[in-house]
Amino acid sequence: MIAFAIKRFVQALGVMLVVALISFLMFRFVGDPVNQLVGVDTSPEDRAALREALGLNDPVLLQFGRFILKAAQFDFGISYQFKQPVASLIASRLPATLELSLVSAFFALAVGIPMGVYTGLYRNTWLARAFLAVSLSGVSLPTFLIGILLIFLVSVNLGWLPSFGRGAVVDLGGVWTTGLLTKSGLLSLILPAITLGLFQMTLIMRLVRGEMLEVLRTDYIKFARARGLSRRAINFGHALKNTLVPVITITGLQLGSIIAFAIITETVFQWPGMGLLFLQAVQNVDIPIMAAYLLLIAFLFVLINFIVDLLYVAVDPRIRLDVRSAG
Repeated sequence: MIAFAIKRFVQALGVMLVVALISFLMFRFVGDPVNQLVGVDTSPEDRAALREALGLNDPVLLQFGRFILKAAQFDFGISYQFKQPVASLIASRLPATLELSLVSAFFALAVGIPMGVYTGLYRNTWLARAFLAVSLSGVSLPTFLIGILLIFLVSVNLGWLPSFGRGAVVDLGGVWTTGLLTKSGLLSLILPAITLGLFQMTLIMRLVRGEMLEVLRTDYIKFARARGLSRRAINFGHALKNTLVPVITITGLQLGSIIAFAIITETVFQWPGMGLLFLQAVQNVDIPIMAAYLLLIAFLFVLINFIVDLLYVAVDPRIRLDVRSAG
């Protein structure tokens, strides 16, 4: 197990180095940092002095090493647009994005798993067909269209929920801000969370349904029925339990996707998170924010995949045997 974890850690480290190289190349080939930091009336001497102060005249390898060391210390430089440290800007936006992503993932799991179990057990009922139709819509419709439709129906026509913003937030000791402790924050979170989590919910539902149909046809389920076990014990104690491995995989990977691709949802609902900050950075060619966002998202993906790999080994005994034999 330890050797397996070390192997995965080394692989994750290699991925992060590649992403760091891509982020560093953005500084080298996408615009000139000096032009972004100074005005048009700056003298050539001042430009040269600033270039020397930023270390842009140093060898490329030295610059890359310095970039990695600073990134490891969460030092991503100064934003061209906001003239503030990028780390503080991301730290102020990170709670909003993580809050939206985690609630969306919880919505996808809490709704997708029961729907998948029901459609797998009662696949010929009208309710199961309705669930499949909803899942087809969730997969087919783009995220921005779902968000616009929800705003039009729920916010504009019915006036039930806010159409933009995060609502009132509570500052928890200057370290974290949350809208989960206020009424307006909770109401503002509902529509973005459904919009962002709908696609993942349909994937989880279809995955659980397919796994349930496959497991219910296996021999050990037939033996369990022959032994006289109750339907509840068979369906939930045996069948559902054996769908955990693929569900863990999809949930882990989709959580990273939710965080990475929350840009569209945050833009539609003007949610003050990292995605909206990144979009503004792209529009203004703010390279430090773009590079920091890329590194942070890659780190979250790598971390989630690492945890999923460890959960694999913990949940599935066959994988534990393969790991031991490989070691």
